[in-house]
Amino acid sequence: MFSFDPALYALVNANAQTPLLSIEAARFISGWVPNLSLIVVALGFVRGSPALRRSLVLLLMSMAIAWCIARLIRWGFPTPRPAQLNMGTQWLQHGGRASFPSMHASGAFALAMAVSLGSMRHRTTLVAFAWMAALAMAWSRVHLGVHFPSDVMGGALVGICGAYLAWRLLLGIRRQRGLRWSRLRLQFGLQPR
Repeated sequence: MFSFDPALYALVNANAQTPLLSIEAARFISGWVPNLSLIVVALGFVRGSPALRRSLVLLLMSMAIAWCIARLIRWGFPTPRPAQLNMGTQWLQHGGRASFPSMHASGAFALAMAVSLGSMRHRTTLVAFAWMAALAMAWSRVHLGVHFPSDVMGGALVGICGAYLAWRLLLGIRRQRGLRWSRLRLQFGLQPR
């Protein structure tokens, strides 16, 4: 927990005077948005074009890398959740697992960054929607009392870095594959592209 966490957490965390609609919206975002994202990704694999499938591979790799990095950080540096320190109000049942970085925020920001890096041209609406969903996920986790602001900020950083790493890895693989095809074309006397 950082020095700015208690004051910022007190501002964002829902309390007894918070409208029920705000709490229910945060529960929906926190609980259902990951599931809805999974359905959209599955439909994209089934019905999408090859270019969309490549973008979805980037998205899934980004989230997997972010998940692994976040798990390693949690394992190496376990930090308590706000409820474990008797701070604020917790609106979701949550175990006593480590809180930094937020896994929900890591996944959401990995998704947003992967959409930004892997989307085809003229998809600014999709990119904007992905970033708004990631910010909403970060807000919901603090609003529901299961994370400190620094937890979701750390999750955002992990997710963005995970997506960038996945993008660089896939770019390197694609370049190697392109070089291999160019060499084969030259060996058989075909014109390189």
